[in-house]
Amino acid sequence: MPAAPVLLGHLLPASLLHSQLFAVLAAFVAINTVMYGALAVAKMLPKVYPSDWLQGRNRRARVRGIYPEPSPARRSAIAVAAADGGEHEDEDGRSLDPAA
Repeated sequence: MPAAPVLLGHLLPASLLHSQLFAVLAAFVAINTVMYGALAVAKMLPKVYPSDWLQGRNRRARVRGIYPEPSPARRSAIAVAAADGGEHEDEDGRSLDPAA
């Protein structure tokens, strides 16, 4: 009749359940469960970018696109050319036509 204690729900002796080792194991399992639960909740939340909250030097000094912005001097020359409607070129021979 060795199966009788299992049928009654007694799998471990009471002395083992009240031991220090079992308490440490139970604490580890509890902390581990909380950690995995927090990680699962964090995975469901949208991603947070700290750079959106903190202001820093995260911008380039110059525009680095394939169509860079003209310099302030060239921008004013383009405005003058657009105002008088004539054909103008800068010192490099580039057209100052605003539509170009």
